[in-house]
Amino acid sequence: MILTKQYRCIHSSSCQCTKGHLSEDVIFLVFQQLNWNPKLIATLSCVCKWFDDLAKRILWKEFCKTRAPKMMVDLQSSGSHSVDGNWRALGKLLIYCSGCSGGRLFDSVQIPGHFVYRTRFSRTSGKSFLLPQCRTDILYVSDPCEHLDQGEEGDVGFFRGVFKSFLVSKVRKMLIDRAAKLHPTAVCPYCKAKLWDMLQAKMIPQSASCRLGAYEDCIEYYVCLNGHMLGICTLLPLSDSEKASESE
Repeated sequence: MILTKQYRCIHSSSCQCTKGHLSEDVIFLVFQQLNWNPKLIATLSCVCKWFDDLAKRILWKEFCKTRAPKMMVDLQSSGSHSVDGNWRALGKLLIYCSGCSGGRLFDSVQIPGHFVYRTRFSRTSGKSFLLPQCRTDILYVSDPCEHLDQGEEGDVGFFRGVFKSFLVSKVRKMLIDRAAKLHPTAVCPYCKAKLWDMLQAKMIPQSASCRLGAYEDCIEYYVCLNGHMLGICTLLPLSDSEKASESE
């Protein structure tokens, strides 16, 4: 079947897409049948700006709603139809462990970023990463992605998370009030925004290491301007982490 051109490509006059586009409705139905496959959405985004815009507005949003439906309802319950940092960034955060291979963050070890099949994000766990005066904020945090036997560093865990309505959060206000400095070079691996160092700002509570099952002095994390969080910790041996959970 020959489809008539319905949209003009906004990429360039030489783009192959000038021969014609499927409608948004057709693309929506195709990706619905593909269960919002993130690899295919990413591939489509590379075709041209029109497809990239479609993916940002619709496809990544549907992927997020399918992957973590209750979390997405909560993040949007303030009345916003979008999320801080856009849907593509949130989709990547759901399925991608950032690692630390760039040499700008977490430079104690070199572990490349990678996709993960499935990760649990918890609003309850997020409370453990907030100072008592900030615990009315809502933060979803993942279980640590474990990278075992990393030489002198031992067992390393990476975790990531996202704030709800970060622009009006108490954490953001406290960072500004404390004149916390942004990292001079590193940016968020999910949305490319600048990062605040929570360790430098003295805003990492002891409860965070207990929740992760990590050494208290071996945990650090950053929060970007859009409210995405990424961190690293050195995990306790299993028997010790069980005791830490009981004491919490």
